[in-house]
Amino acid sequence: MEFRQIRYVLAVAQEHSFSRAAERLHLAQPSLSQQIAKLEKMFDVQLFHRLPQHVELTDAGARFVQVASQIMDQVEGLEREMRSYAQGESGRLFVGSLPITGEYVLPEVISEFSRMYPGVELQLVEERSSQLEQLLARGIIDVSLLTMPISEPSLAVEPAIREEIYLALPPEHPLASAQEVELSDLADQPFILLKEGQGFRQITLTLCEQAGFRPKIVFESSNIHTVQSLVAAGMGISFAPAMITAAGRTSARPAYVRLATRPERTLVVAYRRDRHLSKPVKAFMDMLVRVGTKV
Repeated sequence: MEFRQIRYVLAVAQEHSFSRAAERLHLAQPSLSQQIAKLEKMFDVQLFHRLPQHVELTDAGARFVQVASQIMDQVEGLEREMRSYAQGESGRLFVGSLPITGEYVLPEVISEFSRMYPGVELQLVEERSSQLEQLLARGIIDVSLLTMPISEPSLAVEPAIREEIYLALPPEHPLASAQEVELSDLADQPFILLKEGQGFRQITLTLCEQAGFRPKIVFESSNIHTVQSLVAAGMGISFAPAMITAAGRTSARPAYVRLATRPERTLVVAYRRDRHLSKPVKAFMDMLVRVGTKV
């Protein structure tokens, strides 16, 4: 049985006529009659009494129409719902974010997205970089803000934000007022870094490696603001992306000094490369990239 045959039976039942139903369906009457006869033969029942001036439903036909009407209502409802998803009018969007970085970038994006797609439920998932990569690869979240480099080969990325990385020094450090610093000159200093699994930690380790040394790590934290507070308290030195240096979240602030090499980090919008991107996902990505250029 095909959906078109169901529609044919319903049309004949509503019109009480094969000819009028055929006209309404833009079909030749013999073709319509043939399809319904084929359906009757398949079920071995008669759906219509063929009378000289009109047709009437048999008991089997009445039951067929009752159930078929419910089926077609569900099919039409499903079609409307799928069109709603395709047009971005409903559904859910799971967005991954680095906890600290997201607070500087996402509020404006989420606000704009919610105005454009009020029927889409947006759920924010905040995790470490390594965990977010795995959630993306497994299809648990749709899109995520991540720091390059990423290690998961199944992911594709769109660059969103490029920002300079600064050296964070205690305010009383001898180099706190310098215009710029060679990182290699600080090889013997105590460092305070983010914990394993944080994308920015790997960036800072790479910077030290490129400068020819392995940092002597004396403290670690999962929160970059805590790292900055420890530096301000004179416990060691560290690094900070530009958005952190401009924020001024703590009363005691480190001294932020430029590195001679002007290193940068790149934040990207990541998604699984083999996954279809819905209209809301594409819109969210576009907003994130656009807002990122202003950060």
